[in-house]
Amino acid sequence: MNSSELSNLCYVTLVFKSKVKKCSFSVTYTMKTTFGQVVIGPPGCGKTTYCHGMSQFLTQLGREVAVINLDPANDSLPYNCALDISDLITLSDVMDTLKLGPNGGLLYCMEYLEKNIDWFEKELKKLEGKYLLFDFPGQVELYTHHNAVRNVLQKLQKWDCRLVAVHLVDSHYCSDSSKFISVLLTSLSTMLQIELPHVNVLSKCDLIEKFGKLSFNLDFYTEVLDLHYLLDDFKESQDVQKYKKLNSALIDIIEEYSLVSFVPLFVEEKESMLRMLKQVDKANGYVFGDTEERNIQTLLSCAVGAEFEYEKIKDIREKYMDTETACDSSEQDIDIDS
Repeated sequence: MNSSELSNLCYVTLVFKSKVKKCSFSVTYTMKTTFGQVVIGPPGCGKTTYCHGMSQFLTQLGREVAVINLDPANDSLPYNCALDISDLITLSDVMDTLKLGPNGGLLYCMEYLEKNIDWFEKELKKLEGKYLLFDFPGQVELYTHHNAVRNVLQKLQKWDCRLVAVHLVDSHYCSDSSKFISVLLTSLSTMLQIELPHVNVLSKCDLIEKFGKLSFNLDFYTEVLDLHYLLDDFKESQDVQKYKKLNSALIDIIEEYSLVSFVPLFVEEKESMLRMLKQVDKANGYVFGDTEERNIQTLLSCAVGAEFEYEKIKDIREKYMDTETACDSSEQDIDIDS
């Protein structure tokens, strides 16, 4: 072999080694696929109660559950907390140190959690293999236009956490048409901002007619039917009537997106919780996984989701609503053809 052939051979060898180095793989730790629920909603809608009830319900079904408190203002927890944000930051410390109010303090706490996402990831790895319930604070702007919570949830999805947002609102808002429109608009804004599979919930359905009778049947509110009928139900006071055109425009926006619907829920009833769990498991894909025993009939029934609307609302309607009201007669007056 002459010198030129030797130099060519050396060149080919170096090129091969460099390409092997470039193609080498680095082994990094990744979390096991985890399923969970992100429980959000306005203050007092029952988020903590839902987490407590759902954790007990899932435990009875044989799932290993870990409840994660991400509300820095919640210092009295009815459930066993597997991970608590108060170990990182508390609202009282923020308010005392930075002289912020409760609203600004909660925003700061969520931004602080986003900045310390490495701490959050380290703590979550300890809960690998468990079904996660995230109890978030009741601050509406965190889910409608602030980015801290959305960024944290996007990180969780990158760690292969299959999440569904469970957005709770008080069911008694259905008895006031203007408030129900506000609830719809808030739910829609949250869905667009959070960018997760979404289940909207009418919570505390045992109190659905606490502040007045419903003007329409319950499925009108759960399925969000023709909302323009709500305009005819507005009170005759001038303060309400002068915003009728604004409400009409908001209704057009909600119907144009056609994304919002609700699941009625009463946490203390097993049938209601089971129906809620079916919706959640379909939304985050848990029902299609291999964590529990599956059969083809169950998968097909979940995929089709063949359940009559009356089956979804009959328990709430029969137990907690006065069915002998004028709302039934008012529904009959609606011209379906129009």
